[in-house]
Amino acid sequence: MGVDSRHDETAAATVYGHKQSTVVTASVTGDDTVYEFSDLDLAMKMHYVRAVWYYRHSPTIDALSIVDLKLPMFPWLDIFYPVTGRIRRAEDGGGRPRVKCNDCGVRIVEAKCAKSLDEWLDAANANNWKLLVPDKVLGPDLQFSPFVYVQFTKFKCGGLAIGYSWAHVLGDPVSAADCIKLWGQLLSGYPPTHPLLPLRGPQTPAGIPAKHLQCSPPLSVKQVEQAGDLWLVPAARKMATLSVHIPESKLEHLQSRAPSKLPPFEILSAVLWHCLAKARASREPRLVSVCRYAASGERTGLLGNELRVSAVAAADASPAEVGFAELASLMLEREADETKLVEALVGGKSGTADVVVYGANLTFVDVEGVDLYGLELKGGQRPVHVDLGIDGVGDEGAVLVFGGTSRRRVELILPEDEILKVSEVLDKEFDMVESSACLD
Repeated sequence: MGVDSRHDETAAATVYGHKQSTVVTASVTGDDTVYEFSDLDLAMKMHYVRAVWYYRHSPTIDALSIVDLKLPMFPWLDIFYPVTGRIRRAEDGGGRPRVKCNDCGVRIVEAKCAKSLDEWLDAANANNWKLLVPDKVLGPDLQFSPFVYVQFTKFKCGGLAIGYSWAHVLGDPVSAADCIKLWGQLLSGYPPTHPLLPLRGPQTPAGIPAKHLQCSPPLSVKQVEQAGDLWLVPAARKMATLSVHIPESKLEHLQSRAPSKLPPFEILSAVLWHCLAKARASREPRLVSVCRYAASGERTGLLGNELRVSAVAAADASPAEVGFAELASLMLEREADETKLVEALVGGKSGTADVVVYGANLTFVDVEGVDLYGLELKGGQRPVHVDLGIDGVGDEGAVLVFGGTSRRRVELILPEDEILKVSEVLDKEFDMVESSACLD
């Protein structure tokens, strides 16, 4: 079972010849090895990270066979062995999910594309990239569902796309990107040159009494009915993606309109908050959520969700009426960290409470710390473009704000019927329009 990607049917016909296989660890993990999820891991279990890296044709890329691509996966998975395991529930403790490290492996997909790389990236449909990455979720056969899929797609020009599907319960996008980046190092013949972090950092206990939650539940997430063995957000509306590129000059102009120079994430989030409030009219979002990930240099473990989940309320003014600079200042000054409350909500139910994080409210996600272009292949081959998104977003939508030097990128994951309305407001008020994929 997968997630609706709303891609172009014509484009779908050009991706063909799919073959599946499995890669496991090089050595056998102990029979009794169990990997425990943290409370924050389980809070993210309904969400999935999807990414695609694109590489131009070169003699080096052309020489890479599927065997060459798979061989470094064996030592790679020895390091990240929990990603090859499968979900089991604890027999005691209320059935809390955990990973039985049974070396069942990650799923590999091989495919071909009848278009050239440039033809693919020039396509107008912002959702087409999802054809290059498996859209699987965990369940309904939970004990047999892989956490990770890797898809290798060869374009007719000889270019290569690497699609990567990662269950968010394993870790956030920083953890996901750092994980596959290590595979790229091993493929290039460069084993880690410095000691790796432990597999996971010390787990933070919930530490908040359940009675406190009864009067102060977290506003940043939404508790939903238990999903059972199908970990998928129940979406009432079809979702689609809008991709917008903001030149550095435009960002500097926006910052100059604020009383003080505000950070790029807050500026761009405020612009989108204002535009979405106008597009939704009577449904304008007065309460939004914010997710920020710990950067690679700040992390305590190789795997795990190390993020902050916060809420920001615009209680005194309409986001559609106030200026974006005021909203940006509000995000800086009134962002309330609710991470401990979220952990306590999930942990207080023995890890069986199901919540939606992305899209419970309109959610702004700071993706600047994700090393998108760090996946280098043999011979120093770097990606010319990277797509990254999150599946399992709730009906209120999410806005991913990426870093950059010459330009910034924003990905809006919204109900399909809101895309055109938001585009019109962005164009009218800020001269920002939808962009097709751009090459770096």
